Amino acid sequence: MTTHTPIDQSTATEQTPYQPRRQWQSHMLPVRNMHYHLRSWEPAQINPDLPVLVLAHGWMDVAASYQFVVDAFSEAFAQGRRIVAHDWRGFGLSRTAQPCDSYYFTDYLADLDMLLEQVSPDRPVDLVGHSMGGNISCMYAGARAERIRRFVNLEGFGMPETAASQAPKRLAQWMDELREQRAGGMALAPYESVEAVASRLQKTNRRLPRDKALWLAHHWAAPDEQGRWRILGDASHKITNPYLYRVDEALACLAAITAPTLSVEASDDSLGQWHKGRYSLAQYHERLTHIPQCEIAVVQDAGHMLHHDQPEAVAKLIEDFLR
Repeated sequence: MTTHTPIDQSTATEQTPYQPRRQWQSHMLPVRNMHYHLRSWEPAQINPDLPVLVLAHGWMDVAASYQFVVDAFSEAFAQGRRIVAHDWRGFGLSRTAQPCDSYYFTDYLADLDMLLEQVSPDRPVDLVGHSMGGNISCMYAGARAERIRRFVNLEGFGMPETAASQAPKRLAQWMDELREQRAGGMALAPYESVEAVASRLQKTNRRLPRDKALWLAHHWAAPDEQGRWRILGDASHKITNPYLYRVDEALACLAAITAPTLSVEASDDSLGQWHKGRYSLAQYHERLTHIPQCEIAVVQDAGHMLHHDQPEAVAKLIEDFLR
């Protein structure tokens, strides 16, 4: 276990990085023959009556991404409450035992199941998932309904409907990309400095302030032996999933969720921007009707990384719903 304090301000040459309000600890847990990285915010005294709050990050993200929301939680909410966030396999500091050339969605479900056995073996947890983490959490909350007390989905929309006729082309694309990877064509580009990593984060998210970008860059990337900064995400995650997205299976999992659910979306409608008519917010809302108890909330002046854009608003929504 490692205890972390805020980054030394001398590491930033152009501006002081964001200074976290709440200190975290790092743990490495054994999960399915891997070392899984867990970031935890531990109260001085844990209240056993409060469920553990588990935060699941999205694609090409890391557990540290939730620091801004954790800092925005009120003292009344955080007091006595254990809050944890994990790096999914192949992201952050969680690595597979052997090099992996392709990642499969079902592995994340089994990883989460074994992780929860360790962080809360005897009682259900409160679960928050963003984007890919929200999609995983939706499926898990249906498959292991008894393990989730309340569920908050941050822009975990699922995917457009697919047809069986797409399978040959999808499988061929997957095999082609595996060949490209073996030839070295899927590598992630390095960055010359942590400031350059911060600029990359801000390019993706125009609302991310510079101080938060600089802080997050230290956790989203790390220097290699040559001093270049590399994203802490396995390039194999870029490879197309060989399996088609089955909406009927997704809806069956949604219908099996027993936990009260809050679906949180950003005002920018990232879903419409990504899929351009192939999958809309209205279709997503129709899918949500399959969850027995579901509410919808919208965070204004926010994009897909709404927990970075408006951490105070997201924290309040989570607090109010979990209470």
